[in-house]
Amino acid sequence: MAQWTSAVGAAQLARLLTSQQDRPAGPGTRRPPAYRALADGIRLLVLEGRVPVAARLPAERELALALAVSRTTVAAAYEALRGEGFLESRRGAGSWTAVPAGNPIPARGLEPLPPEALGSMIDLGCASLPAPEPWLTRAVRGALEELPPYAHTHGDYPAGLPALRSMIAERYTARGIPTMPEQIMVTTGAMGAIDAICHLFGGRGERIAVESPSYANILQLMREAGARLVPVAMAEGLSGWDMDRWRQVLREAAPRIAYVVADFHNPTGALADEDQRRRLVDAARSAGTVLVADETMSELWLDEDVRDGMPRPVCGFDPAGSTVITVGSASKAFWAGMRIGWVRAAPDVVRSLVAARAYADLGTPVLEQLAVNWLFSTGGWEQAVELRRAQARENRDALVAAVRRELPDWEFEVPRGGLTLWVRAGGLSGSRLAEAGERTGVRVPSGPRFGVDGAFEGYVRLPFTVGGAVADEAASRLAAAARLVKSGATGAAESPRTFVA
Repeated sequence: MAQWTSAVGAAQLARLLTSQQDRPAGPGTRRPPAYRALADGIRLLVLEGRVPVAARLPAERELALALAVSRTTVAAAYEALRGEGFLESRRGAGSWTAVPAGNPIPARGLEPLPPEALGSMIDLGCASLPAPEPWLTRAVRGALEELPPYAHTHGDYPAGLPALRSMIAERYTARGIPTMPEQIMVTTGAMGAIDAICHLFGGRGERIAVESPSYANILQLMREAGARLVPVAMAEGLSGWDMDRWRQVLREAAPRIAYVVADFHNPTGALADEDQRRRLVDAARSAGTVLVADETMSELWLDEDVRDGMPRPVCGFDPAGSTVITVGSASKAFWAGMRIGWVRAAPDVVRSLVAARAYADLGTPVLEQLAVNWLFSTGGWEQAVELRRAQARENRDALVAAVRRELPDWEFEVPRGGLTLWVRAGGLSGSRLAEAGERTGVRVPSGPRFGVDGAFEGYVRLPFTVGGAVADEAASRLAAAARLVKSGATGAAESPRTFVA
């Protein structure tokens, strides 16, 4: 049986290789042989995630024609990649990309620092901000006032409190997507929602298509559920999805589920446009794939001109919910400690999710549901999220300025929303930077945490969680970590089981 889960055509691979920026050679530097340059180019595409791991490469003759080189050159390049562990082959099945066993897979991640440790270590691991007070306190007080009638009941609401389900449905309807309360299920955060969806639709061994890169914790959740992840490379920069790749994967791999973050993607910050959303929904419907749209960042636009130009939600192209399941949450837009999420889907899907919940967590805490309902019903949510946007915007601008000053060779595009900056670290190993950062006093997650099987080694993710002088100091410590990596003064990278928010 073939070990590859997707394929890269000869013309596509040739375009990707051509698009690589040639780095100027230093004085007296010899150009490598053609086969070595080709092998290095493919290896770099794999490490950057532009060619997924476990992607079938074109046959030697096909690629030679596309690149206008000899077949001998391609054969030598493939042999070099096999020797380095970046390519595996089997007679009759072809050759597919891989990552050497010695690479840290997944790369070093980060647990949230305890509050008492924040004085000595700057935490850039968790993309979460402090609660937007006074709205958290007001919401909890409002919830306590509403609690007595519920305290006289059993307290178990597997689908969520009826009042909150109705409120969430009304909010979707106000966005132009008619929704009934029967289409809503309240969950314990977005993670709880996606876990329930994966168990209902995924099953062990099922294929799930994911953006590459994607949200680290969701990737780990799916791995532990036994899913076979099929990465689909993002388009360059902040332009969102490559629809040709998505159509190909949905058609050829036939994944049961596809998971996407169309609104200020985590970690890249990309915002998919309406045409991309429409075409992806159509492609998922044709393939019989359940499309899970994660909207946890959708309200975190940071630039004023983005607000009026926000595209319709993904579920707007499938209002009945027969193809698209939408996941929302209070954790990113409001506060990570408010573990309230929700699912919007067809009523029969919601009923199935609710029925399956009896064997999981039974329900979501009533008090927190009442707090979110208070925010939605009083207008407190909008005011709290506006505070969140202002803080994230200020932090983003401070962090961008600091990184550009301290690390001018690091490359990134500034997103218009969300909470994260996706940075190419000047040719350095993200895993080594994460390790060195522990020594210089800054915690940062490396790129491979956000890829499948070790891709994105040359990247790190920087969240908009610090600003002002702290952002300046964080960039200074990152620069110190980069100097350690360049000098080779770091130890072996580790791969513990860790958490990135």
